[in-house]
Amino acid sequence: MDAVQKADSGHPGTPMALAPLAYVLWTKHLRYNPANPDWLNRDRFVLSAGHASMLLYSVLYLTGYELTLDDLKQFRQWESKTPGHPELGYTPGVETTTGPLGQGVGNAVGMAVGEAHLGAVFNRSQRIIDHNVYFIASDGDMMEGVSHESASFAGHLKLGKLIGFYDDNHITIEGDTALTFSDDTAARFAAYGWHVQHVADANDLAALNHAIDAAKAETSKPSLIVVRSHIGYGSPNKHDTAEAHGSALGPEEVALTKKALGYPSQEPFYVAPEALRYWREAAKQRAKFEDEWKKTYEAYKAANPALEKELQRRLRGELPDGWEKAIPVFTAKDGNVASRAASGVVINAIAKTIPELLGGSADLASSTNTIIKGEPSFSAESYAGRNFHFGIREHGMGSIMNGMSLTGGMIPYGATFLIFSDYMRPPIRLGCIMERHVIYVYTHDSIGLGEDGPTHQPVEQLSALRAIPHMTLIRPADASETAEAWRAALKHKNGPVALVLTRQKLAFIDRTKYAPAGGLARGAYVLADAPGGKPEVVLMSSGSEVALVLDAQKKLEADGIRARAVSMPSHELFARQDEGYRNSVLPRGVKRIAIEAAHPMSWYRWVGDDGVIIGIERFGASAPGAKIFTELGFTADRIVETAKKLVGKK
Repeated sequence: MDAVQKADSGHPGTPMALAPLAYVLWTKHLRYNPANPDWLNRDRFVLSAGHASMLLYSVLYLTGYELTLDDLKQFRQWESKTPGHPELGYTPGVETTTGPLGQGVGNAVGMAVGEAHLGAVFNRSQRIIDHNVYFIASDGDMMEGVSHESASFAGHLKLGKLIGFYDDNHITIEGDTALTFSDDTAARFAAYGWHVQHVADANDLAALNHAIDAAKAETSKPSLIVVRSHIGYGSPNKHDTAEAHGSALGPEEVALTKKALGYPSQEPFYVAPEALRYWREAAKQRAKFEDEWKKTYEAYKAANPALEKELQRRLRGELPDGWEKAIPVFTAKDGNVASRAASGVVINAIAKTIPELLGGSADLASSTNTIIKGEPSFSAESYAGRNFHFGIREHGMGSIMNGMSLTGGMIPYGATFLIFSDYMRPPIRLGCIMERHVIYVYTHDSIGLGEDGPTHQPVEQLSALRAIPHMTLIRPADASETAEAWRAALKHKNGPVALVLTRQKLAFIDRTKYAPAGGLARGAYVLADAPGGKPEVVLMSSGSEVALVLDAQKKLEADGIRARAVSMPSHELFARQDEGYRNSVLPRGVKRIAIEAAHPMSWYRWVGDDGVIIGIERFGASAPGAKIFTELGFTADRIVETAKKLVGKK
């Protein structure tokens, strides 16, 4: 109450309602160590109801994490350790960034997946990876679709180490949940295959304790504990009201509430010394689990030195020695290859040397070429499997991938058609905020996919994804660039990478005549320079349209116009290069033309004020891809015509 009041911003009601649950969970069940918040086998706790962040911050302070009362007094202030919603990297003990409702549920499912997979791969007689994942979800979490997708996935996979609490307080911002929500949530989760219990009163500590014990004992199903709570508990005038949800109670109501609860002081941020001693002692007892685990780990290390070394390599995020030698080299003998097909070849080549690379698709493996051949599927019967079948759940897939990456020791990839990246934008954005090393494989990248028509043909998606901070998007022009794209994606550590690939075949670019595909690592490179002197115009593109640029360059040369052909597979990688390199690729004073079968927005930075972009500002059409390209003006002849006008030559 005091932190929200001081900030005059925040959500006091849910922390007040769930204080008893936090008390039972953190003093009697969670395995954690405030002195070492990141120890491998700690239990994970995810506050999916991230608006209730003061619940988590209060408990982290009370149990002795690196968080002070002064930090609590800086709630929601600039660069404080207590931001409005929990953020990874700001507050010791916070496992993931939450706030957009439902995402924490998906993250928790992903963490449970990570626990199951790493345990299946590395555990031997000593179970060094054996922990629970807990989450708290609100009514809002249960309404958002991503929680449905993730819960269905978790139930199907029988993730028994996953334990969730549904804060059934009947209140949202607009009022009673009866306005919009009459689901039988418990029945729904039971139908998903979860073990479901009810606690009728959030203040019944014995009932909470018993329910958590029962959830931990049920290891063949994920568990949901439905806890009936009262938002703003103890507040004489705002108990069970929407007013307690999203704003400070007011100084008078805070004082009345403290009096009603029998709190020993009206001083803001007062913590009773005996209470603090109790919490800190409880934390010391919980930390003993790490001491016991260390003994188990040392025995494991002695018995399995090679395996332990491999685990530590993965946890450090270091790739295996020599892995790059496995990247295939494509030659003219391979012919014309769709970049999605080339990607499938690369995945299967590198997967043999990078065992932490694992993933799948949203029911599109045969179209996205993302199956690792010869490897089992991740399933309730085989948690060691590397092929994931996320089902038709793009939103859940993205959120689960974030949770897997947060567990560590894995590089998850998830695939769908580029158009359906829209279904997973919230977890993409959160993956970027948290700078997770996840890889998105997006195929069917343009109007070139053809007959499926405008509902399946992406137009605005490339610009939209490029606009997200910390996103790195790579759209390769041929099979060789696709191999280099995977090299870049695996080396990149500071945020997600989206590989954007074609359905249609791409012409082989002969690297004995053109620049090596390794130039992709710098985002853009001169693929073919203007013959006979300084270029009069620069032609640049990505993906399938690079072939049009090369064709146009030849035609312009025949007409006596010097054109430079630039492949720009990644705007973000190019933007990270020094100014000297960027100027060497795009020389100052030389006019530029960009062509991409997508919305032009993201190209304006690169063409300059006097450049031209050939793009799309309409939806596609249902027809063969080649016909659509011609009808919408994506031809070498149009590039030639545009270039001649730009340089003032007929």
